[in-house]
Parts: sequence; structure tokens; C-alpha cells
Amino acid sequence: MRTLFASDLDRTLIYSANALFLDTEDAAAPGLVVSEVYEGKPLSFMTRAAEDLLVAAAEAAVFVPVTTRTVAQYRRIQLPAPAPEYAVTTNGGVILHHGEPDADWQDKVRSLVAGGCAPLAEVSAHLARPEFAAWTLKLRTAEDLFAYAVVDRAALPGQFLLELETWCAERGWTVSLQGRKLYCVPVPVTKQDAVAEVARRTGTEQIIAAGDSLLDRPMLQAADVAFRPAHGELDDAGYRERHLQVTAARGVLAGEEILRRVLELVRGS
Repeated sequence: MRTLFASDLDRTLIYSANALFLDTEDAAAPGLVVSEVYEGKPLSFMTRAAEDLLVAAAEAAVFVPVTTRTVAQYRRIQLPAPAPEYAVTTNGGVILHHGEPDADWQDKVRSLVAGGCAPLAEVSAHLARPEFAAWTLKLRTAEDLFAYAVVDRAALPGQFLLELETWCAERGWTVSLQGRKLYCVPVPVTKQDAVAEVARRTGTEQIIAAGDSLLDRPMLQAADVAFRPAHGELDDAGYRERHLQVTAARGVLAGEEILRRVLELVRGS
């Protein structure tokens, strides 16, 4: 059975220094490799073992990186092994084929957004309201598809997230808070639809998916087998499914554990 392995990146396979969760003596910490450099500084990491496991998994299955990052942000990541034929960025708004955006897929997604969602400008203007300035550190848009803000989580009012979710839902948008990043994304811009399209193109019969955030949840639900780390939004929400496996480890060691389990599963299928 040919398998597609679709995995989120940040806090699933790669980790910032603040997300490593290395609860051990420094001398006993696993060896780390740099997976991303930004402005001349190391930003994201994997364990050495995770790199080896990812190489093996990419040989045994069709590996598809799946991320909410923009194309430019994704291109900063340096994964081991040859570049994958397909990657999904911008939360499913962009499918990269041999590193280049697929125009047909982008046209389809933008048509769906235009037909059923409030415009990006309206959502961006809402996030930029002066009363939100106390906790909004930066406000950005991604590929003219969705908006995200870097926020001070400690300063977020208790009801803000729920009120924003309600406001966005009325306009055909969803909300996800991942670390310090708050995402507002149109409902049709989804990772699972993009992964399904890649699976169709590659003729794969089984999908294994991994992710840690609420934006990953539909992708995990649609997979034949799913994995999530013991941290992140989905862990906070207590998300469970019969076909879902949760790691024993958290942080960067959870990424290594996911890859080890995926490789065992693919080799045994």
C-alpha cells in the first residue's frame, strides 16, 4: 500500500528554542541540528535522530510538509533528504510542486474564498482596532489569503478569543492561537483539502497525518492514521480519536517519537 505522510512542521517536526521542552540535565539532552536560520540566527531545530528518521520515512512514503507558513517562510526551512515533490503552505492555500506554486489550485481556493467569506481587508481591519493594541504586537497577512497577529498572550483578555471566534465564524472565518501567533483563516483555506488533492495526484492509498494545532485537526480527522504531540492546542483541548496516537514525550522529543512511529507503521504496512 502506497502511503502519504502529511505533517505539520512547527511544534510537530521542528521546534524553536522556547518550544524544545527539554526536561533533563543539559549533559543528557539529545543532539540537535538547525532546521531554520532567520536573519543569520538559528531559529528552529530537530534532534539528530529525528533527521535520520525523516530521511527514512521520506524514502518509505510520500512525505508532504504541511504548514500555515507562507511560501517565503517555508523556504527558510532546511529539511534533510531531497526536497519533497509536493508541499502544502499557507494553511492549504498553496500547493508547491517541485518548489513552485500550483496556479490551478490557488485559483480554486481563491474562488471559494471570494464566494463565501468576508474579505481579508475586513478581518484585518477588525484585528487592527485600537482597543486590541494592548496585546497585538504585530499584524500581518499571508499570501493575501489570511491574517495573523503576534500577540502578548499574558495580556489577552479572558473573553477576547471567544468573542473573536464568534465574530469570525459569522463571516466564514476560523481562529487558531498557536504560541504567540493568532491566526484568522477563511473556512475554505484548509490543510486537509490540499492534502487530499496531493494524495489524488500521487495515487496514494493511505494517509498518515501529524499536527499539534486546531488548524491541523481536520487534516488529522481525515487521515487513516493520525499523530499529535503531547503539547499544543490539540493537547490543551484534550483532542482524541480512535485512529489518533498521542506521543508520550513533548517538545522536540515528541517530533522524534512521531517520526519513529510513522516509520514503523509504514514499514509494517
